[in-house]
Amino acid sequence: MQNTSKQYDAVISECRNLFVKKMSDYGSAWRILRLPSLTDQIFIKAQRIRQLQENTTRKVDEGEKSEFIGIINYSVMALIQLELGVVEQPDLDTEKAIELYDKHVKITKELMENKNHDYGEAWRDMRISSLTDLILQKLLRVKQIEDNKGKTLVSEGIDANYQDMINYAIFAMIHHSELES
Repeated sequence: MQNTSKQYDAVISECRNLFVKKMSDYGSAWRILRLPSLTDQIFIKAQRIRQLQENTTRKVDEGEKSEFIGIINYSVMALIQLELGVVEQPDLDTEKAIELYDKHVKITKELMENKNHDYGEAWRDMRISSLTDLILQKLLRVKQIEDNKGKTLVSEGIDANYQDMINYAIFAMIHHSELES
């Protein structure tokens, strides 16, 4: 578990660094995005990963890693949107956006640690393709909840699904890094 925590932090550091750079380039323009728009962005990235895993020919020179980073960062943005609501104009400076990013990553990591304790790090025996499929399943669940105007009868809320997507994407990136070394 100690190793998982370090690996998790290394992946988040890479994702956070990109988030900070994009905040510098674009500001918080993403704050105008409604949740279904963020969900669709994540869906596009997950679908691309699945296509990359199934097809041998690539026409765009980007691999799975950048798409998993996108899933993580868009999911964190969605958690921030759930907390703050959507705005008409960008309203966060970089410092506040990073503070919120770190807050939601911390909560999501704590969830991962609790689940890892209970499940015995079962994800380590999973394939990257299975993690991709789980992300797509979570996305379809979120889309259904969004179509139901947020109402659920027995299911966990949208936030838990975004957190799971973050954690599955991080697990996939950890697997990728282990394959590369």
